[in-house]
Amino acid sequence: MDKAFDMIRDLVSGLTGILVGVIGLGVVAGIVFDNNAWFFGGVLGNLLGVIQQLGDAGIVGLLAAALLYKLLK
Repeated sequence: MDKAFDMIRDLVSGLTGILVGVIGLGVVAGIVFDNNAWFFGGVLGNLLGVIQQLGDAGIVGLLAAALLYKLLK
């Protein structure tokens, strides 16, 4: 049973790493191609929207950002 949980944790960790890389690539593509990139066009706008929402939430947004940072670190 422990092996199953370890396998699922490794799978989720690997997918998270891939998605973080894709988000980074999307941000760079959005900056370079001015949000006109085929696949990555909306990533930068969506990321800025999330940052705006966290900023508007005040201390709760700060706690949510800290939690996300801890989870992705």
